[in-house]
Order: sequence, then C-alpha cells, then structure tokens
Amino acid sequence: MLVKTHLAITIFAILIFFKEVNNQIWFVVIALAATLIPDIDSSFSAIGRNATIVNVFTKHRGFIHSFTLLILLTIYFALLLPIVAFPFFLGFGLHLLADSFTLEGIKPFWPSKKIIAWKVKTGGKSETGVFISFIVLDLLTAIYLYTNFL
Repeated sequence: MLVKTHLAITIFAILIFFKEVNNQIWFVVIALAATLIPDIDSSFSAIGRNATIVNVFTKHRGFIHSFTLLILLTIYFALLLPIVAFPFFLGFGLHLLADSFTLEGIKPFWPSKKIIAWKVKTGGKSETGVFISFIVLDLLTAIYLYTNFL
C-alpha cells in the first residue's frame, strides 16, 4: 500500500486510543513513524531511498515485513523503552496488516516462506477505496470522539 493509506489507517487507530494513553504526543509520533518503518526495505519508498544499506541486505516484503520482527522489536521496546512499545506495535503492526491485503502480500512468520495476500492492488482503485474509506472514518471518529457534534 502507499504511504498515505498506511497513515490514514494508523491515524484511525491513534484516534481510538488517544484519550487512553499517557504521553499522547509521543504516542502519535511513534505510531506514525512506526507505520513507515517497514518500507525501509524498498528503494521506492521515501524512507527506503535514504537507507540503501538496508536494501543491500534485504528484499522488499521480506524479514522486515514480518510479524516475527514486529514481535522481537516490541519485546525489546517493552523491556528497555516501555513508552515506545505500544505505539510502535500499533503503527508497525497496522502496516503489516494492511500490506497483507495487497496482491504482493507479506511473509508474516519469517523464516517461513508462506505468503498471505489478498486482492488490493497497490496504487490501484481498490487501494484508493481503502484510503478514502479510512479518511472518512478518521473524520467521523474525530468528530464523534472529540466533539459533541454527533
């Protein structure tokens, strides 16, 4: 999926949890940053263009796009930087979940080569529909949770 779709999906989750977390600014920053991290393995992504060393050792949607790495990093953060663990898990995990719905899919449990994929074409009409749906959900959720409008 494109970065805008990942961000729209993560913003929806941020809105749901925002009132319940301490350190709300850190929560938002870490969750949004974490949703971008998995694409560090792609030279076509904004974050991956600047991480050429990563691209030498990994292929797109390999180890970095796995729940294996997500779990290992979340445990690491939970032990050493607990404030980072939940928002990291949320952002990174939602990125993986979203990419699992694309045609290319992901290999969720590296080193297993099993791929989970679905029918959403990255940058296609179906992804545009997902993006627009989440923008609408973001707006409705923000209105519902943070105003007395609805």
